[in-house]
Amino acid sequence: MYQLPSYNAHLKYRFLSILLLAVSLTVAPGVALRAQSAAGEGLRRVVSEVKPKYPPLAKEMRLRGIVKLEAVITPDGKVKLVHILGGHPLLAAEAEKAALMMRFEAAPKETSQIIEFSFEP
Repeated sequence: MYQLPSYNAHLKYRFLSILLLAVSLTVAPGVALRAQSAAGEGLRRVVSEVKPKYPPLAKEMRLRGIVKLEAVITPDGKVKLVHILGGHPLLAAEAEKAALMMRFEAAPKETSQIIEFSFEP
Protein backbone atom coordinates (compact mmCIF):
# COMPACT_ATOMS: atom_id res chain seq x y z
CA MET A 1 0.00 0.00 0.00
CA TYR A 2 1.25 3.48 -0.89
CA GLN A 3 1.91 5.83 2.04
CA LEU A 4 1.87 9.56 1.78
CA PRO A 5 5.10 11.25 2.87
CA SER A 6 5.07 12.68 6.35
CA TYR A 7 4.39 16.36 6.87
CA ASN A 8 8.06 16.99 7.73
CA ALA A 9 9.17 15.35 4.48
CA HIS A 10 6.73 17.58 2.60
CA LEU A 11 8.28 20.65 4.25
CA LYS A 12 11.78 19.47 3.29
CA TYR A 13 10.76 19.10 -0.37
CA ARG A 14 9.07 22.47 -0.33
CA PHE A 15 12.13 24.13 1.25
CA LEU A 16 14.42 22.53 -1.33
CA SER A 17 12.24 23.63 -4.23
CA ILE A 18 12.13 27.21 -2.90
CA LEU A 19 15.89 27.17 -2.40
CA LEU A 20 16.47 25.93 -5.95
CA LEU A 21 14.15 28.61 -7.31
CA ALA A 22 15.99 31.31 -5.36
CA VAL A 23 19.36 30.12 -6.63
CA SER A 24 18.12 30.01 -10.21
CA LEU A 25 16.82 33.58 -9.92
CA THR A 26 20.13 34.90 -8.62
CA VAL A 27 22.09 33.36 -11.48
CA ALA A 28 21.45 35.66 -14.41
CA PRO A 29 20.32 33.81 -17.51
CA GLY A 30 22.42 34.33 -20.58
CA VAL A 31 20.93 36.35 -23.38
CA ALA A 32 23.15 37.16 -26.33
CA LEU A 33 22.48 39.53 -29.21
CA ARG A 34 23.53 39.07 -32.83
CA ALA A 35 22.54 41.33 -35.72
CA GLN A 36 22.79 41.19 -39.51
CA SER A 37 21.55 43.43 -42.28
CA ALA A 38 18.61 42.46 -44.45
CA ALA A 39 18.51 42.67 -48.24
CA GLY A 40 22.10 43.75 -48.76
CA GLU A 41 21.87 46.93 -46.68
CA GLY A 42 24.80 47.99 -44.53
CA LEU A 43 24.78 46.77 -40.95
CA ARG A 44 23.92 49.54 -38.51
CA ARG A 45 25.85 49.58 -35.27
CA VAL A 46 23.90 49.15 -32.04
CA VAL A 47 24.14 52.31 -29.93
CA SER A 48 21.93 51.19 -27.04
CA GLU A 49 21.50 47.45 -26.53
CA VAL A 50 18.60 46.19 -24.44
CA LYS A 51 18.70 42.63 -23.16
CA PRO A 52 15.31 40.92 -22.94
CA LYS A 53 14.05 39.68 -19.61
CA TYR A 54 14.07 35.93 -19.23
CA PRO A 55 10.41 35.04 -18.51
CA PRO A 56 9.97 33.23 -15.16
CA LEU A 57 7.92 30.46 -16.79
CA ALA A 58 10.67 29.93 -19.37
CA LYS A 59 13.21 29.65 -16.54
CA GLU A 60 11.04 27.13 -14.78
CA MET A 61 10.72 25.11 -17.99
CA ARG A 62 14.47 25.54 -18.66
CA LEU A 63 13.59 26.83 -22.12
CA ARG A 64 16.48 27.81 -24.35
CA GLY A 65 16.82 28.85 -27.93
CA ILE A 66 17.22 31.64 -30.44
CA VAL A 67 14.59 34.23 -31.29
CA LYS A 68 15.04 35.79 -34.72
CA LEU A 69 13.47 39.19 -35.42
CA GLU A 70 13.44 41.65 -38.30
CA ALA A 71 13.56 45.25 -37.11
CA VAL A 72 12.65 48.26 -39.22
CA ILE A 73 14.93 51.11 -38.11
CA THR A 74 14.17 54.79 -38.76
CA PRO A 75 16.88 57.14 -40.07
CA ASP A 76 17.43 58.50 -36.53
CA GLY A 77 18.13 54.99 -35.18
CA LYS A 78 14.87 54.14 -33.40
CA VAL A 79 13.23 50.77 -33.97
CA LYS A 80 9.89 51.46 -35.62
CA LEU A 81 8.56 47.95 -36.19
CA VAL A 82 9.53 44.39 -35.30
CA HIS A 83 8.52 41.17 -37.07
CA ILE A 84 9.11 37.87 -35.28
CA LEU A 85 10.73 35.47 -37.74
CA GLY A 86 11.25 32.50 -35.44
CA GLY A 87 11.65 31.26 -31.90
CA HIS A 88 9.55 30.01 -29.01
CA PRO A 89 6.53 32.32 -28.42
CA LEU A 90 7.31 32.59 -24.70
CA LEU A 91 10.78 33.94 -25.48
CA ALA A 92 9.73 35.90 -28.58
CA ALA A 93 7.43 38.24 -26.66
CA GLU A 94 10.26 39.46 -24.42
CA ALA A 95 12.69 39.64 -27.34
CA GLU A 96 10.24 41.84 -29.26
CA LYS A 97 9.88 44.23 -26.30
CA ALA A 98 13.66 44.51 -25.98
CA ALA A 99 14.16 45.08 -29.71
CA LEU A 100 11.65 47.94 -29.71
CA MET A 101 13.70 49.71 -27.00
CA MET A 102 17.05 49.35 -28.81
CA ARG A 103 18.76 52.26 -30.59
CA PHE A 104 21.02 52.11 -33.64
CA GLU A 105 23.37 54.58 -35.29
CA ALA A 106 21.79 57.16 -37.60
CA ALA A 107 21.61 56.50 -41.35
CA PRO A 108 20.41 58.44 -44.41
CA LYS A 109 17.32 56.25 -44.84
CA GLU A 110 15.10 53.71 -43.11
CA THR A 111 16.63 50.22 -43.06
CA SER A 112 15.75 46.77 -41.83
CA GLN A 113 18.03 44.50 -39.88
CA ILE A 114 17.84 40.96 -38.55
CA ILE A 115 18.33 40.68 -34.80
CA GLU A 116 18.84 37.40 -32.96
CA PHE A 117 18.60 36.92 -29.22
CA SER A 118 19.97 33.69 -27.79
CA PHE A 119 18.35 32.57 -24.53
CA GLU A 120 20.18 30.17 -22.18
CA PRO A 121 18.82 29.28 -18.72
